[in-house]
Amino acid sequence: MQKIELMAPAGNFESLQAALDNGADSVYFGVEQLNMRARASINFTLGDLEEISKRCKTKSVRTYLTLNTIIYDHDLSIVKTLVKRAKEADITAIIAMDQAVIAIARELDMEVHISTQINITNLETVKFYAMFADTMVLSRELSLRQVKHITEQIEKEQIKGPSGRLVEIEIFGHGALCMAISGKCYMSLHAYNSSANRGACKQNCRKKYTVIDQETGVEMELDNEYIMSPKDLCTIDFLDQVADAGIKVLKIEGRGRSPEYVAKVIKCYREAIDSLEKGAYSKEQVISWMQDLEKVYNRGFWSGYYLGQKLGEWSKGSGSHATQKKVYIGKGVHYFPKAKIGEFKIEAYDISLGDTILITGPTTGAKEFELKEMLVNDIQQQKGTKGDVITIPLDFRVRPSDKLYKIVENKVEA
Repeated sequence: MQKIELMAPAGNFESLQAALDNGADSVYFGVEQLNMRARASINFTLGDLEEISKRCKTKSVRTYLTLNTIIYDHDLSIVKTLVKRAKEADITAIIAMDQAVIAIARELDMEVHISTQINITNLETVKFYAMFADTMVLSRELSLRQVKHITEQIEKEQIKGPSGRLVEIEIFGHGALCMAISGKCYMSLHAYNSSANRGACKQNCRKKYTVIDQETGVEMELDNEYIMSPKDLCTIDFLDQVADAGIKVLKIEGRGRSPEYVAKVIKCYREAIDSLEKGAYSKEQVISWMQDLEKVYNRGFWSGYYLGQKLGEWSKGSGSHATQKKVYIGKGVHYFPKAKIGEFKIEAYDISLGDTILITGPTTGAKEFELKEMLVNDIQQQKGTKGDVITIPLDFRVRPSDKLYKIVENKVEA
């Protein structure tokens, strides 16, 4: 089994650091506009490229800039600027779907990865794009059997990209799925003049719907009102079959989700991939990973199309089904490096010894742990309340931009 590259989403510096701290092999991110999460997250700016590259290089993590929306003529100068700056910052590759972006990246000798928006479903399409790209994301609607056929034929026919290496196949491994074929949806454009294919999806499909026969006025019987909102993809419980399909890159969706989501999901899949490589992957571990994955944002889980199922695994409600949620407590004030003590100002709810707490920040990432010791206004106490200043032993630096949360159980309706 070839080593699987674990690819993490990064919607901001908090999530980027969370990905780095929890074992990602690569990260993908957007810069300002022209990416498929232009509105869903706080995107990076051009000026952030050097810092992203620097942080990732310290951990030998590959960096992929997403430029995977449809492109109009007035966008071309922006594309050229983005690709040029990415090249200067030593970003690893450009993720693209528009031929103009592919051509511009190749002219500047930038590695190209083909986005899922191209909808690659067969070997001949792989051969065509091998003229331009070393890595390709297959359509999300393929089964693992179809994926395996493609990877086997790449090996058999020695299909190579511009680098001279065999073409690498990437698939989505975890996160949100769209009801449309690989995200090609026009509902948001028709309803709100806000194009999903320009990274501005309004997620109409995630709402409740009823279906009415216009001729008779009869409402059709549906067992679920969320008839266009698929559950989230999860492959950790059949990751051995995913690995057997010969894929090179496992992509985690979630540039619009929180840093603790990135931390938890990347940590679980890192452990799962490492367990596979060691021959220690087991059902007991899967149960534990699934319980952890359920703690952060999700719409319920299913296996997508990989095991040959038909579409029909719909979410049962709006928003997250996570078994836990975070509650804002306060903000970072100061860090005492010699004593390794972090100081926080409580601005909202109480905090007590034994609580599971989460600290997030652009440099901190997402750190979650049990609170075992603290001083409240310089006195050892069991509980801190709004207005108190607390200090906590920490082996990482706290900054004024850091936020303190506690993790609590979240009641989810069945």
